[in-house]
Amino acid sequence: MSMKPLEFDRRYGELDQVISAYSGMLADDEPDKPSEALQAYLRHTWHTRPWALAAAEQQIREYARNPPGRLRLRLGEFYPVPDVGLPDSAIQDWLVVIADHLKRSIEQGEVPPLSTPRTHWEWHARFPELGQLFGGWFSQDMPDEFPDHDAAVRDYTATTDPQLVARLMGEVHELLVLGLEESDYALAVAELGMEVDLPEPYSPSGWLAHLADDVGGFKADYGPGPAAD
Repeated sequence: MSMKPLEFDRRYGELDQVISAYSGMLADDEPDKPSEALQAYLRHTWHTRPWALAAAEQQIREYARNPPGRLRLRLGEFYPVPDVGLPDSAIQDWLVVIADHLKRSIEQGEVPPLSTPRTHWEWHARFPELGQLFGGWFSQDMPDEFPDHDAAVRDYTATTDPQLVARLMGEVHELLVLGLEESDYALAVAELGMEVDLPEPYSPSGWLAHLADDVGGFKADYGPGPAAD
């Protein structure tokens, strides 16, 4: 019988977050140098959920010390480490290296400075609602579903909880504040799931600014006015 969600999260929830950061990345951590994937996890987590780092270190080290045996494998009561490009015989040592990096970062207070995301995972971890908009409304099917980009945005705002729309506005402004080159903004929207060309005549940053205006163009509902005497 597969493990129940609560028990899974207690044992492997943050381990899963760390391993997810390696999607499409090399698991090339060395004792004296964390991989690009682990650096992305550390950078994002230190600035959003610093308390989770200790849980990650504990869960990873425990998993490395007690890998699942045949019975747990058969019952499904374990965390199946995805393929990270390493042979099975190297997984335990690799996990120990990750745990050591996490421990060192916590004990020495090595907080990575904020920077532009450098991995696909980090883009989506930092800008989740933009990833939802671009991946859900601007896929390759967008021209068949909407007459133009503005119509897609209107559909998003009409069908999405206002609190999430507000979160999107914050993410757009945060992305613009990074002050990237236009080529880097083009990379950003592509990493976040946009599969169609931007509308003419906008540059990537210009369209993001236009998106912020569109999404932010709501009017407050003040309710009915005072009754006339």
